[in-house]
Amino acid sequence: MFPGARAHRSDAAGTSSSEPPVSDAPGDASYVVVGAPLDASTTFQPGTRFGPRRVRHFAESFDDYDHHTNQRFTELAVSDHGDIHPSDDAAEYLQFLRGTLGDVRVEDAVPLTIGGEHTVTVAGVRAVDPDVFVCLDAHLDLREEYAGNPLNHATVTRHALAVADEAVVLGARTGSETEWERAQNDDVTVVPPEDVADWTPEFGDRSVYLSVDIDAADPAYAPGTGTMEPFGLEPQTMHEVVRTVAPHATGFDVVEINDRDDGQAAVLAAKLLRAFVFAHAADG
Repeated sequence: MFPGARAHRSDAAGTSSSEPPVSDAPGDASYVVVGAPLDASTTFQPGTRFGPRRVRHFAESFDDYDHHTNQRFTELAVSDHGDIHPSDDAAEYLQFLRGTLGDVRVEDAVPLTIGGEHTVTVAGVRAVDPDVFVCLDAHLDLREEYAGNPLNHATVTRHALAVADEAVVLGARTGSETEWERAQNDDVTVVPPEDVADWTPEFGDRSVYLSVDIDAADPAYAPGTGTMEPFGLEPQTMHEVVRTVAPHATGFDVVEINDRDDGQAAVLAAKLLRAFVFAHAADG
């Protein structure tokens, strides 16, 4: 269970026998953590199936109190649903995950997904149905398919644009020629790493889904990810972005954490998840 969170029980349909046992706590959570250890389409270094477990583990050392917002994590009604374990069919898995995250929204709570490969974001966006998709990512992820697979972690932003009106990719520094051409359209904004610290969102009253691909960070800070890309973001910049976007967001995920480092990627992911909760709760 995520440190500081309680076990969560949803009375809505869509539970699975593959999920871990949960308590009979009432569905009055404000935030629900859902582990999504999908590791089906990783193309270089696999291991994202261990992401949720590692994020929970490395969060155990954090203090309960947040001095930025003068709040305690244990007082913010955060529950942990446990993991949704993958099936052999990625499309079927995403449909089930979407249902679980949708149940969270029905309960007027904010889903917090821990990946798992970036493809799990597709389920989150479909469940939340935002106006704007904001993603911290080293990659554009605007491909229609990769290696013949349309449900690949390299297609996430394109899938998000089937739901959201706009995509904002922060920290992107690589992509195919076709992806960079697609990024010139009016519905995509790409902010290069050197400009992210000065980026100011203009959401108005539009709803937002925020996704953090941990490879947005420079691999010097988070080497435990599948496709490392140098010249990335510093953790402090990512922290500020998460805290700035959180008040506008109705869903959040942090993804692409694997087991190929000493915990750097997982501890950063855990800290960013908590930063999201603190900033969202402080905004009321």
